[in-house]
Amino acid sequence: MMPYSPKLQTASSTMPCGCDDDVRIRLAGLELVPNLTGALYVPDYAAVLVADLHFEKGSSRASRGVHLPPYDTRSSLALLKSVVGHYRPQRVICLGDSFHDAEGPMRLAPDDFANIRALADSTEVTWITGNHDPVLPRELGGRVMEEVALGAVTLRHIPEAATHSEIAGHLHPTGIVVRRGRRLRRKCFAADDKRLILPAFGAYTGGLNVCSPAFDGLFDKPKLNVWMLGRRTIHRFASTSLLAG
Repeated sequence: MMPYSPKLQTASSTMPCGCDDDVRIRLAGLELVPNLTGALYVPDYAAVLVADLHFEKGSSRASRGVHLPPYDTRSSLALLKSVVGHYRPQRVICLGDSFHDAEGPMRLAPDDFANIRALADSTEVTWITGNHDPVLPRELGGRVMEEVALGAVTLRHIPEAATHSEIAGHLHPTGIVVRRGRRLRRKCFAADDKRLILPAFGAYTGGLNVCSPAFDGLFDKPKLNVWMLGRRTIHRFASTSLLAG
């Protein structure tokens, strides 16, 4: 597990993108800035975190006869580039399942491969391995790790119920609420005082209701909050506002 030294905060490093200025998530002494794209900025470490990019999901489905527009990787990369351009981080950490399958890197279009390498050459990129991409080629650039430590917080792909203070992905959390008589389902950040799970960042990624059994044992329900990604801002809801289905 690779630790990083913190970066002193500055006023510019804490500027949120696409959300209200007062939207923050606090975990183990870190102040975290959620972004409408599903990325998370960690000012103390000048780091942008994203989970579940699932590059080349479109081409994977096409090989199985399910034809989707083959632009998911390009779209996700453009979104990531916009986040990096806003925060100008020192490092980008991808929390696993960056590719939809082990052969995904080999199916990259030349332009997409070049954009990934350009990101890795200009920013310190760490690829945390996931269940979809346990092995990543060196040609992508950056470092490949199983876990990374930011202070007291461990970054990994699959959340571990017995651990303390972690940020993970894997489960693609979504929240369901009713507002003004309308039932709304949105991707969300889900967190209590020990654990935060990021929404899936990829263009073709779906979501799993945080009230589903897959999340059992991961959160202290009375302390669970979700930060749902709206069209223009991020909305925080307590667990008591969430619908099971």
